[in-house]
Amino acid sequence: MSESTSPGVSTTSLPAFGFESTLADQVPGVTVPWQGTHAPDPRVLILNDGLARSLALDPESLATAEGAGVLSGSIPPADTATVAMAYAGHQFGGFQPLLGDGRALLLGELRDDRGRLVDLHLKGSGATPFSRGGDGRAVVAAMLREYLISEAMHALHIPTTRSLAVVTTGEQVVREGGPQPGAVLARVASSHLRVGTFEFAARREGLAQPLADYAIARHYPAFVELPPEDRYLAFFEAVVDAQASLVARWMSVGFVHGVMNTDNTTISGETIDYGPCAFLDAYDPATVFSSIDHGGRYAYGNQPAVLGWNLARFGETLLPLVNSEPNDAISALTAVLDTYGDRYRQHYSAAMAAKLGLGDDAVDAELVDDLHRLLTDHRADWTLTFRALAENLRGNSAPFDSLVPPDASGSWLARWRAAVAVRGEEFSSVADAMDRVNPAYIPRNHLVDAALQAATNGDLGPFERLLEAVTSPFDRRDDRSDYALPAPENFSAGFQTFCGT
Repeated sequence: MSESTSPGVSTTSLPAFGFESTLADQVPGVTVPWQGTHAPDPRVLILNDGLARSLALDPESLATAEGAGVLSGSIPPADTATVAMAYAGHQFGGFQPLLGDGRALLLGELRDDRGRLVDLHLKGSGATPFSRGGDGRAVVAAMLREYLISEAMHALHIPTTRSLAVVTTGEQVVREGGPQPGAVLARVASSHLRVGTFEFAARREGLAQPLADYAIARHYPAFVELPPEDRYLAFFEAVVDAQASLVARWMSVGFVHGVMNTDNTTISGETIDYGPCAFLDAYDPATVFSSIDHGGRYAYGNQPAVLGWNLARFGETLLPLVNSEPNDAISALTAVLDTYGDRYRQHYSAAMAAKLGLGDDAVDAELVDDLHRLLTDHRADWTLTFRALAENLRGNSAPFDSLVPPDASGSWLARWRAAVAVRGEEFSSVADAMDRVNPAYIPRNHLVDAALQAATNGDLGPFERLLEAVTSPFDRRDDRSDYALPAPENFSAGFQTFCGT
């Protein structure tokens, strides 16, 4: 497949990015050299200065016209060849043998300030060989959405891709609602290897093992020296645990990913692809926001089970590596996969123990289940609940009483307060610890919607103020009280999210 061509200019006036290309060099079968589409007038709309510096990149250089050109994919970087990544995937349960980066490019790999290799990846940089008829473009609102929510997730201490910049392209992109300003997101990840990458490699002779060895060396280097009969099984177990931990964290903050296809399930255990995602207001396990999830496959309460299903598909790709005898390989991988449920419950229990002020103790599962039922019955706000419980420990019962009536909550509150008292700590100290893990601010759907609409119309102010709040999610401030409120009922009733294509 030949490399695309587009107008480009020399990047010699920019400081060297210091890119590496280990994936393309070591596992060439999963990448295709490709150049982004020409952008007529690329400009940096928003730049994450702190993240740039952690990658030894100069924010001032990135903000120049040439820097914007590189970050849009329009100008090829001087020190590496950009590539599009190939992968397959199960989408809503149906297998697609070839998906790949339909509107994305891997600019290159960088070292962060701890020496770890990370990807710098573009989204919306134009058509590639994997576009399947799409235009490969993206729009300002969708790219700012991923920037905002991925940075909020990072501030919540949830493993995630990070956002370096959103660059406008100077062109209009036609979508169903009419023309919108085009944009490209530059994002950073531990890698962009997915279950779908392995599903692609497993169907190509001689590709699965070098990909697995590369992924192990990059993400789980402690297994590199293990003999083959142990190495790949240990690799599978590590990914199972990383993903069990990740989805438990999602559930603990009320995050609904919305499109948990296998091509959006990372090997690193990071959250990736923020297309139709959203956060709960009223607690309801059946909550679905995505406009394309008609059957509720990826509903909030289904996420742990779906993740287990995705991991089973990952295990299938490793069968010949784990053991040349199929039955033995199946038995070994199944034994690990069968631990997923317990791993998830342990991670979720630990998260809920912290949220409920129960320290490192394993939380009583019945206590948590009964809380879930209370919140569901009364459509209580998930995020506000835990801040309100901290206030209850401080002697202020009004916030929780406004969420769940006292005649319904009294018995549960007494059991919970008794469990907290077992710790032997002052209730005020426990409440302070709860506030350090329970956010006051999340990307509330109505606020995100309003900020993105304003940004599309040229006003970045609401977006910047919301970004400031959600990236300091635990620091309650009086001047941010509006950011802590749930959406009006008439907004939530019909709210939907879209993939942003």
